[in-house]
Amino acid sequence: MPGKLDGKVALITGGARGMGATEAMLFAREGAKVIIGDVLDEQGVTVAKAIRDDGGTAVYHSLDVALQEAWKRVIKSVEEEFSALHILVNNAGINVRYQVTDMDLGDWDRILAINLTGPMLGIRECAPLIRASGGGSIINIGSLAGKMGHPTTAYAASKWGLRGLSKSAAMELVDWKIRVNTVHPGLIRTPIIDPNGILFKTMSGSTPMERAGEAEEMAAAVLFFASDESSFITGQDLAVDGGFSELTAYRSIWKSAQAAAQGQARK
Repeated sequence: MPGKLDGKVALITGGARGMGATEAMLFAREGAKVIIGDVLDEQGVTVAKAIRDDGGTAVYHSLDVALQEAWKRVIKSVEEEFSALHILVNNAGINVRYQVTDMDLGDWDRILAINLTGPMLGIRECAPLIRASGGGSIINIGSLAGKMGHPTTAYAASKWGLRGLSKSAAMELVDWKIRVNTVHPGLIRTPIIDPNGILFKTMSGSTPMERAGEAEEMAAAVLFFASDESSFITGQDLAVDGGFSELTAYRSIWKSAQAAAQGQARK
């Protein structure tokens, strides 16, 4: 049975662990030739080897997304190795949990460099090769911090900026047959998140579906935008968050009101 990405070449940044690694493995199972870009060299090599051991095609390239020289080097290698590129997933990102009154300028610059400048460089450097390959898809990995109020200043600013970058790129690149969309994960279970932590338990309990998402669920959404199944969709935002961003506030009010009404009825 043919895969959804047969004949496609995909570059996934931040692909050495977590959601990025899950996306890389799913893309390979769906027939894509996968390039993993990351700064976690040992982990990236391990993920690429696991994909090859499973019968897929994958290579690892060290890539600091904040450096344009690193992008140019990797894209040159992709062109030499595969002669094409159809999919870019801008997955790499970091967060330092500072509020605005505590924000260190160095951390601010670093977060924006990786989370916002990195995807811009990726789009700029990859788009010409994607165009030459007949078109394709760029998927930027955002966050609920880019859709609603959020207490981590630099991270939220970078993810709101990423939404604007995505929509501008979608307008610019549509004539090149390149679609650009953004996927916003909510609470997703990954190895770097402590499932016993207060934040994890509180957020999962507040999510309308009352659980965290799995990395495979996030990867499935990214696969949809990478595949031809989304061929008439560009410039869009998709929240993979169990309803958190759209339903949580009124759901909480509704449940509290119902509980109060039931309590009064029992009196």
